[in-house]
Amino acid sequence: MKAIFQDLYDRYHQDLYQFIYYMVKNRTTAEDLVQEVYIKVFKSYDTFKGESSPKTWMFSIARHVTIDFFRKEERRQNRSADYYEWHDHDEQLSDVQPLPDEIAEKNEEIQLLYRCLDDCTEDQRVVVILRYIQELSIQETAEVLNWTVSKVKTTQHRAIKFLTKRMNEVEGGHSG
Repeated sequence: MKAIFQDLYDRYHQDLYQFIYYMVKNRTTAEDLVQEVYIKVFKSYDTFKGESSPKTWMFSIARHVTIDFFRKEERRQNRSADYYEWHDHDEQLSDVQPLPDEIAEKNEEIQLLYRCLDDCTEDQRVVVILRYIQELSIQETAEVLNWTVSKVKTTQHRAIKFLTKRMNEVEGGHSG
């Protein structure tokens, strides 16, 4: 099992980390959530049926972990209660690759796209990240999201249309 887990880590860690980072936009939070993904992968690997690729299965887990994080954050903010910070990470998985925003600084158009992603709906943002940043196929994206291929195509089309319009507005100085 250790060899399988190491192989999954070696093959998919960078992609999972970037996917989660694009969603949460915080290095520490992304590292924590990736660690949570690997805990869930480890605990549930024996139930993985192989109906999808390990990559799409892990991205599906990552998506659910990220959604759970946002729900918890929303509840925390609504309650204005103290939030327990996890500081006890003995074996924390970390990443030394440049962050997406560090890479994006090298290209203004990519940086603009990255900023405009925040203006998309959550569904549009996740489709753009999976399709164009993680380079998953439409079928793989549908499997990760548990959607139909048609819904992925429609959401992708609307996202591209929205992003094109939004980027033109921002470039033209009409941001609002």
